[in-house]
Amino acid sequence: MALNSVNTNVGAMAALQTLNGTNTELGVVQGRINTGKKIATAKDNGAIWAIAKNQAATSNSLNAVRDSLQRGQSTIDVGLAAGDTVVDLLNKMKEKALAAADTSITTASRETLAADFNSLRDQITKAVSNAKFSGANIIDGSTNSMSFLSNDSGDAFTVTARNLSLGGLGLDSDSTFTNASDAVDMVSTITTALSTATNKLASLGTNSAGLDAHLTFINKLQDSLDAGVGNLVDADLAKESARLTALQTKQQLGVQALSIANSSTSTVLGLFR
Repeated sequence: MALNSVNTNVGAMAALQTLNGTNTELGVVQGRINTGKKIATAKDNGAIWAIAKNQAATSNSLNAVRDSLQRGQSTIDVGLAAGDTVVDLLNKMKEKALAAADTSITTASRETLAADFNSLRDQITKAVSNAKFSGANIIDGSTNSMSFLSNDSGDAFTVTARNLSLGGLGLDSDSTFTNASDAVDMVSTITTALSTATNKLASLGTNSAGLDAHLTFINKLQDSLDAGVGNLVDADLAKESARLTALQTKQQLGVQALSIANSSTSTVLGLFR
C-alpha cells in the first residue's frame, strides 16, 4: 500500500520531473524553429558546429575569389571588345592602302587616302589605350600577364596579356604611304598586322574561356559548400513543427498530471472527519 504523506508527494515529484523535461524539449524545438537551425551554437553539438563554421568560412572566402575572377572576366572582355575594333580599323586601313596602290589615281586622291589611313591608325592607339577596366589594361603592352585569385588559399589564375598596340602589331605612329609603291608595301604590312591581331585575340579568347570555366567551378563549389553546411546545421522545419505539436500536447497532459498529483493529498483530510 502506498504511503499517504503530506510531507512527500511522490506522484507530484514524478509529474513535475516529467513536465520539466517536456518544457526543456519544447524550448529546444522552439529555438530550432525560431533560428531555423538544429545546431546554432557550440553547446548544441561542438564537433558538428566546428565543422560547419570551418566550411562556412571557406565558402565566405570564395566570395573574394569570385570577385577577383569576375574582375578578370571584365578586364578581358573589355580587351576583346577593343581588339575587335582594332581588327575593323586594320581592315579599313588595308582598303585605303590598296586603293592608294592604284597608279591611275591622282596625287590629290592618294593624299586624301593617306589622311584617312593616318586617322584610322591613330584610332587604334586610342582604342587600345582606352581598353581599361578598374585601371587594368590587358592589350596595351604594359604588362606580360595578369593574375587573379583561383582559390581560397590565394593561388593565382594567370592570364597572358596580348599587345595590340601599334608596336605590338608591327606598326608605329609614322606608318603611312606617300606614293603607290609605299602603298603596296603598306598593304603587305597591314596584312601581317591583321594576322598578328587575330592570332593574339584568339589566344586571349582561349584564356577568357578558361577563366569563365574556372569561375563556373568556383560558383558550383561555393553552392556545394553552402548546401553541405545547411545539411549539418539546418533544422527540418516540417519535422520540428510536428514535434512542437506533440510536445505542446505532452505539456498540457503534464500540467494536468501534476494537478491531479497535487490534489491527491487532500484525500488525507477525509481520514480526520
